[in-house]
Amino acid sequence: MRVSRLLLVTLRDVPAEAEIASHQLLLRGGYIRRIGSGIYGYLPLMWKVIQRITAIVRDELNTAGAQETLLPQLHPAELWQRSGRWQGYTAGEGIMFHLEDRQGRELGLGPTHEEVVTSLAGELLQSYKQLPVNLYQVQTKFRDEIRPRFGLMRGREFIMKDAYSFHANEADLQNTYLEMDQAYRRIFERCGLAAVPVDADSGAIGGAASQEFMVTADAGEDLILLSDDGTYAANQEKAISTPSKAIPLEGASLEGTSMELISTPDETSIDVLCRSHGWHQSQLIKVLLFIARLDDGTEQPLLISLRGDQDLNEVKLINAVGRLKGQVVLDCRPIQAEDLNKQGIDTIPLGFIGPDLDDGVLRSARSWTKQFLRCTDSTAAAMDRMVCGANQPDQHRLYATWADLGGAPKSLDLRKARAGEACVHNPEAHLIEKRGIEVGHIFQLGRKYSEAMDSRFTNEAGKTEHFWMGCYGIGISRLAQAAVEQHHDDAGICWPAAIAPYEAIVVVANMQDQTQAELGESLYKQLLAAGVDALFDDRKERAGVKFKDADLIGIPWRVVVGRDASDGVVELVERANRAVQKLPHVDALKELIRTLRP
Repeated sequence: MRVSRLLLVTLRDVPAEAEIASHQLLLRGGYIRRIGSGIYGYLPLMWKVIQRITAIVRDELNTAGAQETLLPQLHPAELWQRSGRWQGYTAGEGIMFHLEDRQGRELGLGPTHEEVVTSLAGELLQSYKQLPVNLYQVQTKFRDEIRPRFGLMRGREFIMKDAYSFHANEADLQNTYLEMDQAYRRIFERCGLAAVPVDADSGAIGGAASQEFMVTADAGEDLILLSDDGTYAANQEKAISTPSKAIPLEGASLEGTSMELISTPDETSIDVLCRSHGWHQSQLIKVLLFIARLDDGTEQPLLISLRGDQDLNEVKLINAVGRLKGQVVLDCRPIQAEDLNKQGIDTIPLGFIGPDLDDGVLRSARSWTKQFLRCTDSTAAAMDRMVCGANQPDQHRLYATWADLGGAPKSLDLRKARAGEACVHNPEAHLIEKRGIEVGHIFQLGRKYSEAMDSRFTNEAGKTEHFWMGCYGIGISRLAQAAVEQHHDDAGICWPAAIAPYEAIVVVANMQDQTQAELGESLYKQLLAAGVDALFDDRKERAGVKFKDADLIGIPWRVVVGRDASDGVVELVERANRAVQKLPHVDALKELIRTLRP
């Protein structure tokens, strides 16, 4: 392709909308253009990157025995209602775009395809003899993000590869899950990305086990925790660790020390209590009030107890509530004073609540369940003597025990793991933290969707049973931007060769010089003849403009035809490290082809 014919519009200034380097560079390099909030057009350079990534994905998945298909983007609501996800995905802050057709039928734009593919499998896969089957597609997805940001990282329309496997038993599902894990590792390696596989929460997709693939980058939205012995990695939503030990209360013992009521006027926070009384945060119980909205419409108040030096992991809380209630949690948020006012509740002394707050305070609630679901983190449940609220204004209790508060609670994992804490698998190892960009996610779904959709096959015994399922996603457009976030410098993008829009660019410093122009033309044609996807900058622009554009758009190799053209000498420049070689043009051509086609 000749640059004079390429739709290339580069920008010198950083667009105001772009917060992170990769977003800035894709806009400045003429790769994408914003159409609306969270909606981008892929310009020719970007589309070539997308195609190269997709080709690698297809090659690896086809090799792994997956079959490509294409499923509808428009989903009938009844499919999602059968799985129980329609309400959660469309109500309130749900992420599904939904609409009605002219007959008044409800439809949604697909954010994911479990319902559609499971319904098809139930119709098409009748016997165990047809299993396993692994279907994948590369398609545009739609999600109504509350706050679209960072360009292609969190958009409302994006390109995704999603795959779904169907199995006769759990062992076969686990085998395919491991095969896809290895395929994903090869995909990211071939794309030139350093991706870390981490344990992850299954979220709204659900299932027994899941693993994310994170591209490490300072601008990553996710915090990942890794063990310094290299054997453990998890998203913070899922990570576990061994917390530091609580500092015993001075003068406290299990025998001979009684609980005391102490005055704590206006001391409503952990920090203020510790400063006023010389306590350590680990000696206090922190009680939080949340309201959870369940899929049956119930509004369930939660009373959560943690050790004072710990932070609540809201994803773990949602999962725990879902397990305890046996329902899907649509959302979960802290209770504010205005919430209590709306419910007609004026008997909860905020800032002085203890783990034993009586359910009677909810007696006047207008729409909430009139009983707390009590959730206690393991760090709080393990405390012998503690400081906690006394459930009346300006009062706390010192040297309290769980026996004083009505008995030991069931212990749950609700806290956030932190960098520096000891690892569960090895007390000598400790967690370190990095930022990451999620580019892939694989799930063992089990029978969640096949049971919900009543999709069955006939087993060897002649009986019908529900499929075992897995699903496997890669954000194609997100992966492209993640590659830029991981591979750039102060001059622009440094594409890995495997996914670059072009492998090499021939830059003629002065197109008015006939010798330079002819040599540049010859080198360009020879590269094409050798199968190298090359770009030829034949514009009648100043050399400096061409060099800046070449650096900005990040083509891996540059052949510069300049003043030495009359001697047959050119410069061969590697974009990633800016290494420059001056070589006779024949040798430069051989070196470039040898590097790109080893």
